Amino acid sequence: MSATATALTAKDFATPQEVRWCPGCGDYAILKTMTRVLAEVGARPEKTVFVSGIGCSSRFPYYVETYGFHTIHGRAPAVATGLKLAQPDLDVWVVTGDGDGLSIGGNHLLHALRRNVGLKILLFNNEVYGLTKGQYSPTSRPGTRSPSTPGGSFDAPVAPGLFALGAGARFIARGVDVDKTGLGSVLAAAHAFEGAAFVEIFQNCIVYNDDVFSAFTSKERAADAQIHVRHGEPLVFGEGGRKGLAFDVKTMRLAIVDAEQRRGDVLNHDETNATLAQLLLAMAPPEFPVALGVVYRNPAESFEKQFYARYPNGLERTASVADVLRRTSTWRVK
Repeated sequence: MSATATALTAKDFATPQEVRWCPGCGDYAILKTMTRVLAEVGARPEKTVFVSGIGCSSRFPYYVETYGFHTIHGRAPAVATGLKLAQPDLDVWVVTGDGDGLSIGGNHLLHALRRNVGLKILLFNNEVYGLTKGQYSPTSRPGTRSPSTPGGSFDAPVAPGLFALGAGARFIARGVDVDKTGLGSVLAAAHAFEGAAFVEIFQNCIVYNDDVFSAFTSKERAADAQIHVRHGEPLVFGEGGRKGLAFDVKTMRLAIVDAEQRRGDVLNHDETNATLAQLLLAMAPPEFPVALGVVYRNPAESFEKQFYARYPNGLERTASVADVLRRTSTWRVK
């Protein structure tokens, strides 16, 4: 923020429009955390853009007092990539869901991540298609009953974090919709990251998939079912940090150990280690806790910086569309 810029508050990023999600939807909590974080990191409304596709989460641009594009199903990363190339000084956020981003939009998401385009990509994961009345989604678990799978889904679900890692993402983090502190720190870290920052947010759909994450989000289970990872700190969880994660060389997997008795075996989190990130992202209850926080962060030069280094004139227009179409190198179809 410049010395002359006026400090903003969360209210400055709150829209005057009526927010229309189902009462109790986790999107409300995410929106509230987002507006607070934007103020805390010194974001400016005129330099901030939210781009979304289709779905409940994709109403987000209407509810933040910044620029916004409500685009088409699955194509938000493509539109956002064009915007970031045209105006690299903008903070561009992509808001998508597990259906919008990982089904019809999976290809676009993959390429935005592998290219390391400077986008902050928020994937709201509620393991269901909420807007279109509860069909099972790419992240729905086997056995999920829905209008499209009344007998229970038998599809193998996509793990968003592992998908992002496999696509070459340089920043992968996780948060829970109602955890305003944990989610807030993740969003701030994503904002500060130069390249593509992928954030999976576990979001409760109170109508079609209520309490699907209760195995690790409920108050009585959270301590033993969540592990908040922090770079350089021991991977411990449970009441008083009595449990820890160690690497079992026999099984080549992570193992839960007594953190007091086997303190020397407990791993420290290294967010630059892709192998550790893969192990953490693959953990799931009831055997393991769910890893939350910045799981992987390994910066590299962003796509737009590489682009402008190679093409100093960038996207400068050198000819009119009419001139290009009239060039002799174009094909004439009879």
